[in-house]
Amino acid sequence: MTAKPDIGTIAKDTRNGKVGRVMGHVGRYVQLRPLKGGLEWDVPPEHIEPATTSDTLSAAVAERNAQSQRGTLK
Repeated sequence: MTAKPDIGTIAKDTRNGKVGRVMGHVGRYVQLRPLKGGLEWDVPPEHIEPATTSDTLSAAVAERNAQSQRGTLK
């Protein structure tokens, strides 16, 4: 994706497969935040693609598994 995605959309970082919500644009970078919160990371726009339903579901399941292992599952 060469155009920067809209703030609030869910996107995928193609460098590492991580999925996040677009929080902003700083310089030429897109800032993504994990779906369940956490630290934002910067992604060059050429490494952003729209997240599929499968991408979003996989990210949610991975977060729930991590919470379970940490003992913070609610």
